[in-house]
Amino acid sequence: MNHASGDGRALVEGARNAAAGGAWADAYAGYQEAREAGELAPADLADFAGVAYAAGHLDVAIETWERVHGELSGLGEDNGAAGAAVQVAMHLLFDTALMAPVRGWLRRAERLLDPEPTTPAHAWLAVVRTFERLLSGDLDAAREWAARAVETGSRTDPAAAAIGRVAQARLVILDGDVPRGLELLEDAGAAAMSGDLDPLSTGVVYCELVCALQGLAQYELAEQWTEAMERWARTSAIGSLHGRCRVHRAEILRLRGQCANAEQQVLLACDELRPYVRRELGWPLTELGRIRLRRGDLTGAAEALLAAHRLGWDPEPGLSLVRLAEGDLDTAAASIREALTRPRPVPSKELPPTSGLRRAPLLDAQVRIAVARDDLETARIAAQELEEVAVRFESNALAASALRARGEVLLSEGDAAGASERFTDAVRAWNEIGAPYETAECRLRLADAHRALGNLQTETLEREAAHTELERIAHAPEAAADGSQPAMTEPNTFLREGDHWRVVFDGRHVTVRDSKGMHHLARLLAAPGREFHVLDLVAADSDDPGAAGALARTGDAGPLLDDRAKRMYRRRLAEIEEDIDDARADHDIGRQEQTELERDFLIGELARAVGLGGRDRHAGAASERARAAVTQAVRKAIARLRDTSPPLGDHLDRTIRTGTYCAYAPAPRLPSPWST
Repeated sequence: MNHASGDGRALVEGARNAAAGGAWADAYAGYQEAREAGELAPADLADFAGVAYAAGHLDVAIETWERVHGELSGLGEDNGAAGAAVQVAMHLLFDTALMAPVRGWLRRAERLLDPEPTTPAHAWLAVVRTFERLLSGDLDAAREWAARAVETGSRTDPAAAAIGRVAQARLVILDGDVPRGLELLEDAGAAAMSGDLDPLSTGVVYCELVCALQGLAQYELAEQWTEAMERWARTSAIGSLHGRCRVHRAEILRLRGQCANAEQQVLLACDELRPYVRRELGWPLTELGRIRLRRGDLTGAAEALLAAHRLGWDPEPGLSLVRLAEGDLDTAAASIREALTRPRPVPSKELPPTSGLRRAPLLDAQVRIAVARDDLETARIAAQELEEVAVRFESNALAASALRARGEVLLSEGDAAGASERFTDAVRAWNEIGAPYETAECRLRLADAHRALGNLQTETLEREAAHTELERIAHAPEAAADGSQPAMTEPNTFLREGDHWRVVFDGRHVTVRDSKGMHHLARLLAAPGREFHVLDLVAADSDDPGAAGALARTGDAGPLLDDRAKRMYRRRLAEIEEDIDDARADHDIGRQEQTELERDFLIGELARAVGLGGRDRHAGAASERARAAVTQAVRKAIARLRDTSPPLGDHLDRTIRTGTYCAYAPAPRLPSPWST
């Protein structure tokens, strides 16, 4: 390998400069060319792996770190090889949610590292091992590894220490010391805000912090840190962090009753996360199911939740609540009972296994279902456990859920007065939290209690207030953040002038260089509410009027999984089989069950992508390639516009929908005409 070639080093330097400027696609192309020319040393390969991740090529990033591990192992550089193995494990942990391959790569790293923990590789191994143990339900081992991550990271790598501190905080919370856990989360958040951490580590800290607060139902704090993450993400996020940030925003919007906006955000998140996460795509899909359920879209909710289930994710309690809303009480009861008695070992970052926080939303659903079936004994037991969880974790939202649950039981037992008191307190608590959907639900049950007491006028007032709010949540169109039409001193303008675009929004003028994304935006803005197929957008931007037909005639978008992805899946399967053997030898039934679920997921993915006779199944249309290209171009253009006009960037983020069909969808009651 000739590492001294002038042309080759120029390629590497050009790629580095592109990466330094955040031009990830250009940097990726430069490193690819240099690699094909044989010009990448192990250190260059490590840089390339980071660029590949930022550019949306997770499989390439993991494969490159595997190659670094192999090359350094062959050179006898054990510490570097171990560090590369830990990087493989970290990406597998945070982006695939497959624990068995994570354990396999951590074992490789442990065999290479000196037992004395003195290097960043030791710190990062401790970080990944902490989360692997936490998400596998082994909290005792996770505590030991978290302490090691913080201690070693404090001496060798502050990013590892910060992420370790988040895990440590979560474990303290799960032990029941919520105030101390919240203090530790604040410390980790301060490290993320300091600017001292690299972009990936900063994003992981923010995301894990918000996951912890969402799991604890500390929604006000979750909203504050989501806003901090969003401010950071606008200029600094890489890889899957954009999509993760959107899921957190969707969670807050759902809580605040802005379900139309929430659904748009989570659909965008699915598009952005698809190049990275596979099994963990079940996370945004379950959120989508929860949003659609609140909007009364039972079919859409079931579709999203079943899609999450097919990915190996736990669709509960959402799916049981859909069955309840459909009137299928027996199926709902059986599903929620199964979820509580035999919980799926899904590595959810928001709700780690073997904790009361994982059980709380299931218990809330079980009370509702049991009351609907007149199964009061089951409802009493579930309500009692929910009250205990709320007390243990000092959460106002969990306490509000417990109040509603107890009210349900009392009303079913005939104690309408006691139920009225509980529902009144629950209405007040949810209203203070700022959760209009939950408030309205409790108002409906309060109305039922007043009816039983003969207070018909009060019943009518509560029921009308609840129905008004639920109707708004279900059918309200997307709106501006303040719910009003911005005052404009002149019409909004989006005009091309030579090699630049002149844009006016809310009276502010900006100028942006020409790009394909700006052309796509102009066409969407010119026709509010109209859906454009991506092939039409591509053809309209082409000098060839038959471009759309030519694209369509190419037949398909290629294999559902390319050769690299299939090789990656098969390597993961081999690692999973090894982990299953180890679990059997150790008589670790829980680990074996978790790993077998991972194996089933991967086998299903391969079966979906490979037909009979081993032939690839192909995506159904060339529109898949066009969809990816248009989405990337449009989002890049919006990001560029946000740099000069944040309000415009926010407006376009809320109103531009990408996918196979793209549209500009401002709220109908807030017309926003553009001159294009």
